Amino acid sequence: MSRDPRGMRVLVTGASGTFGRAICARFDALGARVIGLDLKPRADDPVEVLPCDITDDHAVSVAVAEAISALGGLDLLINNAGIGGPAPAELPPGAEVRRQLDINLLGAWRVTAACVDALVTSRGRVVMLTSRMAVMQLPLAAAYGASKRALVAYADALRLEIGTHVGVTCVYPSAVRSPIHDATAEAGLSLEGMSQFEPLEGVVRTVEKAALSGRARRDLPTTRRGSVEFFLARHFPALTDRIVARTLAGRVRSGAFAGAALAAGVVARHGGTE
Repeated sequence: MSRDPRGMRVLVTGASGTFGRAICARFDALGARVIGLDLKPRADDPVEVLPCDITDDHAVSVAVAEAISALGGLDLLINNAGIGGPAPAELPPGAEVRRQLDINLLGAWRVTAACVDALVTSRGRVVMLTSRMAVMQLPLAAAYGASKRALVAYADALRLEIGTHVGVTCVYPSAVRSPIHDATAEAGLSLEGMSQFEPLEGVVRTVEKAALSGRARRDLPTTRRGSVEFFLARHFPALTDRIVARTLAGRVRSGAFAGAALAAGVVARHGGTE
């Protein structure tokens, strides 16, 4: 039996972004009571969005407390906030890497920890928006993949600790066209030819399934192709490594990374020139 969304008390992080706005609008339309958190709320957000920097411990505590008070409790937390950006694994981790880890991993951790008591009381649910890259890493974006894989590990630990009372589900989108890819593209590291883009609607539908299914699902890819990739990455990682490596080599030979300083090492090792 599915859970009834009507009157469900929902908190969504990253609520003013591409995914967040769509998720908030969907649950609002289903009759849930939804409040969002975002660093920069927009005037046209579909639900109330509280300003919150999820890299700030104090700001998270204050905003989450305000949201839970306004909702009268909490039944569902959707950890959606996340950023991407260029981060080759061969280069030292700088500010961009730390920023992605702080938002994608620690931000979700901070918000979840602030919500645990309310979720235990309601026997609620947590949905983590992870990524296909949590199981199948792509090159030149090590920080994003590392942060999302670590988010899954955090979700696994959380499930073991509070799973007697709270369901914890990880959702694994592939690539969806959104501003999250802008920084990577601007650095000349677009992975356009390495990912097949999927519609946003499929991600929203999967988040809805994660939230409303009668039994909390552990892992949910968002497309049939994503399910195949998830299976192969989990059970045949050497095979997926070869597929990704071959695709990368083809992208280098096509000149996709020509002039991109951060890809200079990759280009040189594949026999290309800058």
